[in-house]
Amino acid sequence: MVALFAALTGFAAGAEPIAPGELVAPKFEIVGGNLNFTVQPSVAGRSYLLQYADTLHGGTWQDLGGVVIADGNNLVISTPHTAGVPRRFYRLALDTPAGVPEGFSFIPAGAFTMGQTSGDTDLGDAPPVTVTVSAYFMAKHETTKALWDEVRVWGAANGYTDLPAGGGKATNHPVHSINWFAVVKWCNARSQREGLTPVYSVSGAVMKTGQAAPTASWTANGYRLPTEAEWEKAARGGQSGLRFPWGNTISHSQTNYYADSSYPYDSSGAVNNYHPSYKVGGTPFTSPVGSFAANGYGLHDMVGNVWEWCWDWYGGLAYVNGTNPRDAASGTFRVVRGGSWSRFAAYCRAAYRYYGIPANLYDSLGFRLARSSVP
Repeated sequence: MVALFAALTGFAAGAEPIAPGELVAPKFEIVGGNLNFTVQPSVAGRSYLLQYADTLHGGTWQDLGGVVIADGNNLVISTPHTAGVPRRFYRLALDTPAGVPEGFSFIPAGAFTMGQTSGDTDLGDAPPVTVTVSAYFMAKHETTKALWDEVRVWGAANGYTDLPAGGGKATNHPVHSINWFAVVKWCNARSQREGLTPVYSVSGAVMKTGQAAPTASWTANGYRLPTEAEWEKAARGGQSGLRFPWGNTISHSQTNYYADSSYPYDSSGAVNNYHPSYKVGGTPFTSPVGSFAANGYGLHDMVGNVWEWCWDWYGGLAYVNGTNPRDAASGTFRVVRGGSWSRFAAYCRAAYRYYGIPANLYDSLGFRLARSSVP
């Protein structure tokens, strides 16, 4: 009899760990001479590898097979049962392409339903539409104050002379109080610092200072803000039809927001207050990045903690069915997404749209980096 051991959260070169909570009730059985691995639910559009090793001490993981999930239903991977093998260790890992930048997740190309999908009736500017996006990379965490400071120092010595200091509760908390223009210039500074091609330009020159509306090069390999469509696809984590990245209810165990029991989908009970673990010192009551479980794409804090700037101009009913939508060519406000430490559950919904004045500072607003998946 083969002894089966499962290590569902380990990973090897070329694969990344399964996000916590993604795989539920794994089942292992031998049927008709095959070893079947069944997991439900799985995340649509992701490629999984079944791997084995003969030992967990100095052994190497060998691939047994892979599958891409198209419908989000049960994941079943089968491999022939090897008779006479006394023991093997098995695991499921996410198959990711080579070259995923450190600290980023690969978001696969494909269509998804953007906008109101959970039955809520108060999202008038977010009707459900079918949107297709190209593959891209999304940062696993919101940009920290420590990283902001590091790039800002480099930028000041290399022509980026008006990047603000920004705010931050601590070095491992998200940076805040940085306006939209500062963010896109900071993206360029980090790109140049790492030898990448900057995304944003003004009149054909790399944007380093000022507050002119830039042009974006979507084929550049540098750092940038996500589009609104990219942000929502990433936030949903491969799931569909859900109010939040993890399901249809929210609580303080899942993210940092202002609880209010008057919302039927707020499960924090009678707290009716800021997150009790982070309501310390003065505002803002942010939490360290990565304090809560990642979604299906391995991304933390996609809702709650701080709002996140997006590339797009905000406009009511601005997005429609299409491929790589980038909204209006001009406007007054830029899109922000995700809710924050100071906002109710309703603002943390994956489909909820909000906006900010691009030149203004907010202590509940930060950002998360994206990169185009280009050669």
